[in-house]
Amino acid sequence: MTTATGTTRATGAVGAAHTRLEGLAKVTGQARYAGEVPFAELAHGWIVVSTVARGRVRSVDDASVLKMPGVLSVLHHGNAPRLQEGFVGAFGPDPVAEILQRDRVPHIGWPVALVVAETSEQAREAAEALVVHYDTEAHDVSFSAEHPARYTPEASPVGPTVTEKGDLETQLAASDVVLDERYTTPEQHHNAMEPHAAMARWDNGRLEVVDSTQGTLATATDLATLFQLDPASVHVRSEHIGGGFGSKALARAHNVLAVMATTVIGRPVRVVLTRRQMFSLIGYRSPTAQRVRLGAGADGRLRAFDHDGVSLTSSLTEFVEASSAFGRALYDAEAHRTSNDVVPLDVPTPTFMRAPGEAPGSFALESAFDELAEKCGLDPIELRARNEPAVGPVTGLPFASHELLTCFREGARRFGWDSRDPRPGVRRDGRWLVGTGTAAATFPAGAAPSTSAVTAEADGTFTVRINAADVGTGARTALGQVAADGLGVPLERIRVRIGDSDLGQAWLSGGSMGTRSWAWAVMIAVDELRERLALGADIPPEGITVRSDSAEAIGALAEKERHSYGAQFAEVAVDTSTGEVRVRRMLGIFAAGTIVNPLTARSQFVGGMTWGLSMALHEEAIRDHASGALANGDLAGYHFAANADVPVIEADWVDDPDPDDPVGIKGIGEIGIVGAAAAIANAVWHATGVRHRDLPIRPDRVLGAATAPTGGSRA
Repeated sequence: MTTATGTTRATGAVGAAHTRLEGLAKVTGQARYAGEVPFAELAHGWIVVSTVARGRVRSVDDASVLKMPGVLSVLHHGNAPRLQEGFVGAFGPDPVAEILQRDRVPHIGWPVALVVAETSEQAREAAEALVVHYDTEAHDVSFSAEHPARYTPEASPVGPTVTEKGDLETQLAASDVVLDERYTTPEQHHNAMEPHAAMARWDNGRLEVVDSTQGTLATATDLATLFQLDPASVHVRSEHIGGGFGSKALARAHNVLAVMATTVIGRPVRVVLTRRQMFSLIGYRSPTAQRVRLGAGADGRLRAFDHDGVSLTSSLTEFVEASSAFGRALYDAEAHRTSNDVVPLDVPTPTFMRAPGEAPGSFALESAFDELAEKCGLDPIELRARNEPAVGPVTGLPFASHELLTCFREGARRFGWDSRDPRPGVRRDGRWLVGTGTAAATFPAGAAPSTSAVTAEADGTFTVRINAADVGTGARTALGQVAADGLGVPLERIRVRIGDSDLGQAWLSGGSMGTRSWAWAVMIAVDELRERLALGADIPPEGITVRSDSAEAIGALAEKERHSYGAQFAEVAVDTSTGEVRVRRMLGIFAAGTIVNPLTARSQFVGGMTWGLSMALHEEAIRDHASGALANGDLAGYHFAANADVPVIEADWVDDPDPDDPVGIKGIGEIGIVGAAAAIANAVWHATGVRHRDLPIRPDRVLGAATAPTGGSRA
């Protein structure tokens, strides 16, 4: 038997840069993703999607397809296993998961059949040969803030859809300076490097699913509910995930259909989405139409704040892109109002996408603040400083910490903001007009109850078991560092097991709450284990295991406004002869709690800022009103930032540990994209003197603005 020796806290693991624990396995191909794990007798499913935007399936001509080589089955609404009607999943009612249950087609790209065959190639050939007949109906995919079907939902994913205090119209009338402008953002799509994939099989009466999910327990629970199974009989694994961004958090076509197929044919079945199918089957960021009204005194202090956001939802189920929620805790005013409305259309249902609400909301509000600064004759940073709230503007709650101005001061120093000539359109570099811009960023810092188990092994190592998910962010490594620091041992002595629903309850990877929620549970277990080992406990061959549940500790947290913050800076060059906009440099300074691993954290921040650049200048899904389909629903037509578009991007942070968190973590997954597009748009105004209130800032819009009458602002 091995005797444990006392340990001391804080080895320096937290805060040190570490390469990923699984890095070698990934670069050598040893790491297996959901679409790669081998299974004996594996069959393959290929999804057939609707070619009409609204209507009903009249018939599926599967007789000839069933005779094709290798074809094992064709599932459709007439023969598919029955799912629970009125399904309520981990995030509420979810008709999107009720696949192949009825003949109704709610949008183009909706699954209408699954062809199962011996090989993926055979399944694809048969799926392409399958003929489906439809009775079509008139469809509506035209989004606008003036749509007659627009309504105000009862709630959004982040709380109430409308918040109000004070008399808005009175305060606007009393303001010395008033801004009233409209902003739009287009439909944008997730495109994780790893397509959504799932393998399902029955193993001794238990359903096993290997999935690319961001939350194995949530997926297992949803599948159990859908198929009316005992939750204990469903086992979901997701060891490695090649990106998620919110789209891999729910039960969707790939895993639901894989379970259906294995149930029917009695063999393991894998379903992998094509890149084009990812544009209709996994959700996306809704387009938004936003109106911002700001009223201020001559000194720039706000009297009126009104942010109105409109997004689309599907006719199938409701999803709210809560863009106006971004400013609820950021700026105060005597009268303060925010609202989020939706327009139901015959389109796929939107979903959570990195910084849902905050990404498009920050573009509108932070552009508006830049415009207000211009009207008031104030530096944009000074305007924000004059409107920093003392307490939550809507809630009245105290702030746990509020380091936004610290981020701005440090960012301004490093970016050289003080040397900026505030006049627009005066700085040239050859044929390029050059400008700089800035914007604020914030994102809620939340935590959800989780469970974990930490074992002191007889060989002197420690095993951490927690049902976390690593979507490529380095969560596995960060949790190892937290455990090593708490136990006072080198990281090399820590093993981390994640991504398995059998490991118990834990928050999924989402909402910038993953690492914070998981680390909290790990630290509770680590603290107890360290105390036991300090007493000189003998470690038996099976080890000593301590289990934890953070529900009580998180439930005891005092109500406060808890947020991460950031200041985004950008320099752009605009070629007025071609309309090309080039971002030359970006800097983001963040206050986001304890940074566990600077190496992977910086990667997350830079990745988010890069996405913000892509959002500002490139990304735009274009829906054809006649067919209801996307005109650019693939990576050939959907333009996003490539390496050549991305300049030197710097990301850093200020000290801002959360005193109420056992490690001081807040969360960094989303905040990197927040405000980045606004900083670039504000820089384009500074370069050219023309405001762009519609994203993306395409060359044709720049050229159109250059030929517009003087004083024009919308490209």
